[in-house]
Amino acid sequence: MPIPKILCIFVHIMRKSFYLVCMAVALLLCGAATKRPVTLFMVGDSTMADKTELDISPERGWGQLLPTYLKGNIILQNHAMNGRSTKSFLDEGRWAEVMRRARKGDIVVIQFGHNDAKVSDPTRYASVEDYTANLTKMVREAQQKKLHVILCTPVARRYFKNGEFYFHHGDYPTAAKQVAHDMRVPLIDMEQLTAAWLQSIGDDASKPYYMNVPAGECTKFPEGKIDNTHYREQGALMAAQLFVQTVEQQHLPWLKRYLNYRPGATPVYSTFCRPSFNK
Repeated sequence: MPIPKILCIFVHIMRKSFYLVCMAVALLLCGAATKRPVTLFMVGDSTMADKTELDISPERGWGQLLPTYLKGNIILQNHAMNGRSTKSFLDEGRWAEVMRRARKGDIVVIQFGHNDAKVSDPTRYASVEDYTANLTKMVREAQQKKLHVILCTPVARRYFKNGEFYFHHGDYPTAAKQVAHDMRVPLIDMEQLTAAWLQSIGDDASKPYYMNVPAGECTKFPEGKIDNTHYREQGALMAAQLFVQTVEQQHLPWLKRYLNYRPGATPVYSTFCRPSFNK
């Protein structure tokens, strides 16, 4: 075979190979550019939930302010709802909706315990045993969908007596810790974290972080309100910050990569996404 013909064949092969490599690189870049963002699902009660009356009330949930500490290709869906327990969240189909929306690799943060103990309300009450079973069901179903799960104990209520702080959640935080241990998922002890913060600043200094509203401050509570369970914006930011700091300490790479350690001066709120369920 003459040399010029061999060279022509060689050049043709090289051109074709170069074209195929370019196409492969282009496809990879296109795939990276259109990669589905990770969704962070928040599942819990009013202390975590989005508040919709921002113009007439200063109440905020810590999940609502969590985007302040997030960055990158992640979306937060806050499904937490006022007054819900593990029982009512399951019974109303709210958990099923989270599972319908979630995809492999997404993240679910679960925090209940404030309302499960309400014996007087059969729609919400879950004994410690039932609470344990409900949390176990949620974690198992999330794991079956290949989701990352974080269990949280309920945030502390602000309760001081003669300068001494008292815990108010009974055995529910211990039960959450046991489920996390048994199911081998990360546990963030929001009760202990927020209690330690409250103890560090004391009774009087901690009041403004909660819904202790003087008369005439806001439209929703014209006569004022005393509420040491729910947060104002600064309290919600502090709880969210404690959560983020603990994620970092526990080295959870699938969430840690999205943490913003130097947030701007303006808090960032979640985009409302919660389905109404007509309830």
